[in-house]
This record gives sequence, C-alpha cells and structure tokens, in this order.
Amino acid sequence: MTPSVSPTIAARRDQMFPVLTDADIERMRRFGDARAYAAGEHIVTAGTVSPGLILILSGKVDITQAGGLGPREAIVSHGAGNFIGELAQLSNRPSLVNAEAIEPVEAIVIASQRLRDLMVQEANLGERVMRALILRRVGLLESGASGPVVIGPPGNGDVLRLQGFLRRSGLPHRALDSDTDPCAKTLIERFRVDPHHLPIVLCPNGKLMHNPGENELARCVGLLRPIDADKVYDVAIVGAGPAGLAAAVYAASEGLSTIVLDCRAFGGQAGASARIENYLGFPTGITGMALMARAYNQAQKFGVEMVIPDEAKLLGAAGDNSGARYQLAIGDGETVRTRTVVIASGARYRRLDIANLAQFEGTSVHYWASPIEARLCQEQEVALVGAGNSAGQAAVYLASQVRKVTLLARRGLDATMSRYLVERIAAQPNIEVLTGTEVTALEGHEGNLERLRWRNRATGEETTRAIHHLFLFIGADPNTDWLANCNVALDAKGFVRTGPDAAPGRGLMETSRGGVFAIGDVRCGSTKRVAAAVGEGAQVVAALHAYLARNGAAANE
Repeated sequence: MTPSVSPTIAARRDQMFPVLTDADIERMRRFGDARAYAAGEHIVTAGTVSPGLILILSGKVDITQAGGLGPREAIVSHGAGNFIGELAQLSNRPSLVNAEAIEPVEAIVIASQRLRDLMVQEANLGERVMRALILRRVGLLESGASGPVVIGPPGNGDVLRLQGFLRRSGLPHRALDSDTDPCAKTLIERFRVDPHHLPIVLCPNGKLMHNPGENELARCVGLLRPIDADKVYDVAIVGAGPAGLAAAVYAASEGLSTIVLDCRAFGGQAGASARIENYLGFPTGITGMALMARAYNQAQKFGVEMVIPDEAKLLGAAGDNSGARYQLAIGDGETVRTRTVVIASGARYRRLDIANLAQFEGTSVHYWASPIEARLCQEQEVALVGAGNSAGQAAVYLASQVRKVTLLARRGLDATMSRYLVERIAAQPNIEVLTGTEVTALEGHEGNLERLRWRNRATGEETTRAIHHLFLFIGADPNTDWLANCNVALDAKGFVRTGPDAAPGRGLMETSRGGVFAIGDVRCGSTKRVAAAVGEGAQVVAALHAYLARNGAAANE
C-alpha cells in the first residue's frame, strides 16, 4: 500500500489517503458510532474482521502489514481526517492489515452495511471513499505486503493452482520458493513440514494449511462464510462471469436481495482475457481481470452477497412456507433459499482429446494466460492452440513476454477472430501461425512437458518441437452438468433453452421452470461476447421484477 511501490500508486496518493474536511466528517457521522481507543490498543488485527471503516477524529494510527514471516512493516500512518479500511471492510471480510493506536484516538466506526448506505446516499463522498478503498487494494496487490503466503517449489502444479486462485480472487498474496527463500526454509523447519507435504499456506490469521483446496483456503482467509439458512433471497445467481455480475449489480441496485455463487472465482472466461479492446467505453483496452474486478466491487457496493468458490449442485423446489420458491443445494450441506434463480454458469474450457493431457495440466498445459504463467515461460518458445478472440488476445500478450509463440489452428484466423487481432498477430515478428494443424501428442515426465508434436491435416506431415508450455484456447462447452436432474430443458449441445423454445408463454430468458432464467454463454442462442452477456444481465432484471410482481408468494410452477 506504500506509495513507493509503483509510480501509479505514488501519483495517486491524495486519492488513496484523502484527508476529509470537517464538512465531510459531519456528513459521515450519521452512518457510524463514536469510539475511543487507548494508546497502544490494537484497533484492527490482520486475519480478523474489522469493526468497519474507521474515521479518525483525533490521534494517530499506524497501519502495518500482517508480518506472518517476520516483524511487521509500516505501510502508512493515519491522523485526523483520515480513515482506516480497504475493500475488505466493504464486504465485512477479514482485514489484510493491522491498525494500532499510537496516541489516544477518537473515531467514528462505520459498519459494513452502513458503509454501503453511505456509498448510495452520499454519492460524491461515497465515490471518494470507494476510490480510496480500491486503490488501497491495488497497492496491496502490487506490493504483496499482506495476505496469505504460499510456500513451495516454483512451477509446482499446486503452487500454481493456489496462486491462480488467489490472483483471480483479487486477494494479495506472496509466493516463496521453498528451496531458496530463507523465510520459507525457517517456516518449514519451525513447523517440521515434510517436503512431500508442500505447498503450505500461511493465512493472515496465523493458521498453517497443507496444500489446501480452493474452498478450504477461501474459508480460512474469509472469502467464504456460512450462509444464513433462514434468509430468503429475491434472486440467486449461479455464475460470476460478465452476465452474472451484471445481473447482480442491476438487481441489487434496484432493491432485490441478491446472492451470487461461483465454483471457481469471479470473472468467468472473460477474466482470462489478457486485453479486451473492443468493449464499449475502453478505447485503450482493459484486461479482462481488471474489468471483472470492477464489476465484482460494484456488486459488493450494492450489498450483493458473494459465495465464491462454492458450487451449485442441485436446483429444487423449496417446499416450505418461507416465501422461497426454490432452493439450491451447494457444498458442505448448505442450501440457498430464493424466490427466483438466474443461471449464468457460462462455459467450461474444452480439452484436447489426448490420452495423457491430464498429466501436464496445471504445470505445463494452461487454459489461462496471466502474469503467473508468463513468468514460467520467459525467454522460451510456447505453443498456443485456438483461433478465436481469446486465443488472439493470449497470443499477443504472450508474445510480449516470451521468445516465440507458435499458434496452431485448424483453420484460418479470419473466419473466427476479430480483424484487429489478426492484423496485430501478423505484425508480431515472434508469432508463427500454422493453420490446418492439430496437436497429436504430448511428451514428458513427472508433469513436465518436454516435447510437443503436431500434424498438418492436409499433408499428414508431423513436427516435433521442444516446447515446455502449451496454452489451450479451443472454445468451451456449456457448464450445465449440474442441471442434469433439475427439470431445466437443455438443447442437444447442453445449452439452456429459454423463451417459447423452452415452454409455451415463457419470456425471452425464462427457462422451462417458471422463475428460473438463463443468461450469457450458457443460454441457447446467445451471442458469445462480453458486451452481450452484460446486456443480458441487465435485461433479465426487468424479467425478475415482472415475475415477482406477478407471482408474489405463489407456489412453484
């Protein structure tokens, strides 16, 4: 969070740490409660839930990083007119930093729910606060000063899996090489960790985890919390890609109680795009992760409850008198009760039909081209399979990071890729495009790819090349396996049928079950573009309102 971390943060220090005027403070008073802290008192402890955003009226507070592997390091000092908090306080998640009163402190504490009220009711002031919260999270992400610490061999599949999950979740973290980093070695010796049990993760609350799953890690760092079994939501949205997040933002901003579930992380496939240049309003382009993070934060601003990563397993009738029409069964035996459901579960990556593919996934075969993967491939030749926009964006990004990109496609790029990407690829001297070509074999051992073989489909000629990393962007199939026993009509390819094609009298996005809607890539006949998915997310909210107004507390159809 310190402005010395990057020129970007240094240039925006005044926005990052604004000093509020007396008039600003008076407008904020009604949203919080007065509190006093003694000198030396720990106001906020990393790994525990903060009481909220803390506006300092007098005194001094030091903000430090968690310090799980050594002494705490100073980030910034706050005085009168400053406030303590970052994005964790917006959603009532555990703090990523410590706050200690250096002098006696008088303050106003604004709890998370009231902070969201402030954002809505005091728009100009709320905008300044929100910008500061976002910039502080950006600072933590860039510095790696706080959050969980992943310790293990670099390039290890589980290390990459955990790093990827934390990155896609927008959570600051560090990765330490267990073979060379002194702090990592000390921790391994202190806790007597067998090398075969690596990687380990040290959470901000001090808990040490041995190679955790994403769900387990999310619960440890506070991303996942128990669901209120007594609450009935107006809408439950399954999927946190562009369509699901858009529906969440519009639904919550219009007063509907909203919960979003996703089995991986927010952003969906759009989050994997290295740069999106044809999305309206971003003439210089934006990374998919940055675009989706903005939507995710925006949804939380309006009070959307996020349950990520957790998987919807079954959609059934509620069968009670609570006012809920449906219930979603999810992990750990929990259920979500809701009046309506929006299916926005998108698509899952297609895999090559090669027998030993799984052996190399996670270490040498990638479905995502992020800085994590790019670091693994520096100064190497990599291969990329695909001919759509996602493949083109990834090829251009990787070309700036590696020695050479060999792009393999079954047919020419012009038929499936936007013209600006085709031209950009042609202009890159280190991208070789081989059309009419398909991968036939992967060779290597212990999960590490050593050679790649491909064949020209017209001539039958085969080529073997020493390539250690393969990127796959070959499209996706609808993520609807979880709907197999839910009485939701699917087409022959597994996409969700909607409108009259699903049942007589249904609206454009309503499925064969009344009150259950489908949007985005998972919907049969939808346009597979980020902008189209966002549009459907906005459009479905009108259908939700109409359904709720028409049916009230009626039983399931």
